Amino acid sequence: MPQHSSRSSDELARQILQVIALIPYGKVASYGQIAKMAGLPRHARLVGYVLKHLDAEVDIPWHRVINSQGKISLSKLDDQGENIQRLKLLAEGVMVIGDKIDLKQYQWMDS
Repeated sequence: MPQHSSRSSDELARQILQVIALIPYGKVASYGQIAKMAGLPRHARLVGYVLKHLDAEVDIPWHRVINSQGKISLSKLDDQGENIQRLKLLAEGVMVIGDKIDLKQYQWMDS
């Protein structure tokens, strides 16, 4: 049985980012959902860690990853003090009320 420790953290990050890259425009997924789909169940925190340390130039839809309560948990702000994740989601037509997204309506279901 493979141990996670035998895989490099770069490889784990790559697996996570590959899944995030699949989230469709106008949809969101939770950290736990991404971890599970990347073959790393119960490693939602690792997904958060990878996203927190992403280069700003990376062309990955990081803004489509939210917590399991449907809330924005990254707090990257633009020059006007607006939450960048919130603005990016709104631009895709995802309704964000406060910092919350309706998962029934917007959660990505990988079928």
